[in-house]
Amino acid sequence: RHNPVLNCVVNAMPDRAMAQARDLDRELAAGRYRGLLHGIPWGVKDIVSARGAPTTWGTGAFRQRVLDTDATVVARLTAAGAVLTAKLTTGELAFGDQWFGGRTNNPWNPQQGSSGSSAGSAAAAAAGLVGFAIGTDTGGSILSPAVRCGVVGLRPTFGRVSRHGVMAAGWTL
Repeated sequence: RHNPVLNCVVNAMPDRAMAQARDLDRELAAGRYRGLLHGIPWGVKDIVSARGAPTTWGTGAFRQRVLDTDATVVARLTAAGAVLTAKLTTGELAFGDQWFGGRTNNPWNPQQGSSGSSAGSAAAAAAGLVGFAIGTDTGGSILSPAVRCGVVGLRPTFGRVSRHGVMAAGWTL
């Protein structure tokens, strides 16, 4: 409902999300609780591979490219019970807030772009479309959109989080 204004979702993943939510509901009914993320909806920047949706890197050239793997971060969050609902916009090839579908907008001021390549993650989190979102950062791609959209952005220490299944803008950044 909000995406026409925010332009922050490149691919919604309702089939995956609903199947996972049903499984998690069955687990709760059986007394299995995975922890604090059990059933929490989230989104991931579209340079991170996730089964069931294209991983476009924000460029029209990869608009239909589906990688049949979950990145490590997606697999770990899924195992923790978080429910992936959408691939969120990223600037073309992970630069800025302009992607093949246009500009990702700041939910507090839609006349303004969300800034940085994790623009979709920041906009979706700020608008309450997801409980949290994953972005990536090599030179301000989390920090700039977080400031622009008024959310907390945590930049991981290099090597602390696996990059398996994630586009690398620079291997040493």
